[in-house]
Amino acid sequence: MSADDRTPVLVGAGQVTAREPDATRDAAALMVAAARAAAADAGGGRRFLAGVDTLAVANVLCWPYANPARVVAERLGMQPRREIYTAIGGNTPQMLIAELATRIARGEARVALVAGGEAVRTVRRAIAAGATLSWPKGDGTPERLGVDRDGGSDAERAHGLALPIDIYPLFENAYRAARGWSIAQHREHLGRLCSGLSATAAAHPDAWSRRAYTPDEITTPSAENRMVAFPYPKRMTANIDVDQAAAVLMTSVAGARALGIAESRWVYLHGAAEAHDVWLVSERPDLARSPAIAACAEDALAMAGLDVAGVAAFDLYSCFPCAVEIAARALGLDDDDPRPLSVTGGLPYFGGPGNAYSLHGIATMMDWLRARPGTYGMVTALGWYMTKHAVGVYGTVPPAAAWGGIAGGTQARVDLVPAALIAREPGGAGVVETYVVAYGRDGAPERGVVLGRLDDGRRFIARLPDDRVLLDALTRSDGIGLGGHVRADGANARFEPG
Repeated sequence: MSADDRTPVLVGAGQVTAREPDATRDAAALMVAAARAAAADAGGGRRFLAGVDTLAVANVLCWPYANPARVVAERLGMQPRREIYTAIGGNTPQMLIAELATRIARGEARVALVAGGEAVRTVRRAIAAGATLSWPKGDGTPERLGVDRDGGSDAERAHGLALPIDIYPLFENAYRAARGWSIAQHREHLGRLCSGLSATAAAHPDAWSRRAYTPDEITTPSAENRMVAFPYPKRMTANIDVDQAAAVLMTSVAGARALGIAESRWVYLHGAAEAHDVWLVSERPDLARSPAIAACAEDALAMAGLDVAGVAAFDLYSCFPCAVEIAARALGLDDDDPRPLSVTGGLPYFGGPGNAYSLHGIATMMDWLRARPGTYGMVTALGWYMTKHAVGVYGTVPPAAAWGGIAGGTQARVDLVPAALIAREPGGAGVVETYVVAYGRDGAPERGVVLGRLDDGRRFIARLPDDRVLLDALTRSDGIGLGGHVRADGANARFEPG
């Protein structure tokens, strides 16, 4: 089977991991190095970069760039016709790949470079040392892509639900209840899952952590593995304290031939879909599921002419274990499925360079598929609080149909899921649906937040009493299904068990 000349193809992938902080090296410098590595991977070096007419960068968190695409382009000596910068979201690398594939297929772009990276480790050390960074921010106004909407609400933030580590445990504890596991059974499952991910990272040459942890080393709190938010100790959480970058080069089949890129380097995008779940976490009707992931995966597979059994490997977004678990559940994967759930090892072990992580997942998937011609891989990417989703299906075999853009109708199907009705000033009897217990640096639980339902079915958000005995008990005996009373207290609500 041969592909149409206009068919988009990924031809080069580069990844960079810089372990030593360097105040002279910003995130753009890491992306430049990754871009050069991608060009070398394609087999042509810098001459491939000279032909780039579209340069897209995933949103950078560590530095207030206005146009990082311009900074990258200038350092590479390129003058692309289009510069793109995305909204915040870990979904954006996959979104960019699909968008640029569509532009290439339409003839609107010839050679595209997608880059992303972070220098969080360097920035943090500079701040701690009192140093002033004078990195460029980039001139010009790039095209902006992606949904640029606040991920949370004032009510959620008023109750202490603001950071990912405050919110993802809500999903994790809801997932435990949905599976019918005890806290001990759940902990054992988390240990096995995360130990497997760490082993994958240990074998990856660009991973931040090259150590394979045992399940006990992951689940047992220690000085190096303090509890952060129940049920997560530090080794289950994304490691954002990294300096990492990735880049992917794309062109058409005709462009790849004209550049002399060997077909053994080509990887095709066979299917892609994007959607978001009910936007606010507090309004999602079921915290243990993601209808958007399920719909995106179904539509991307349908475009590829596959079912999930035809996928040989996955890179499921992995900022926290629940992201992997909920995606696997949406795909219908068993807990003992032998296929890789991540080809990198995930954000806690491979490294979590902000919104750019999934570009590493795509780059690694390219290498994985090239080594196994004829197989297919799936990459899932998400933004905010398991809110925005993008899924891609990749393979080395040419697609049967011409690329026509991402799947249509995905969001409309997800929107059929009704949001939970929120009680703005809740009062009366209620039952806990899920909860988070956050820990202080001293290793003791210091605050808790619950999501629950009132007797009339409305959802409430409420703080738990500042009672360390109670909070500790909720990490040992499951609090889901716990009854009590809710009362409004200004901008907050309080839940008293019993």
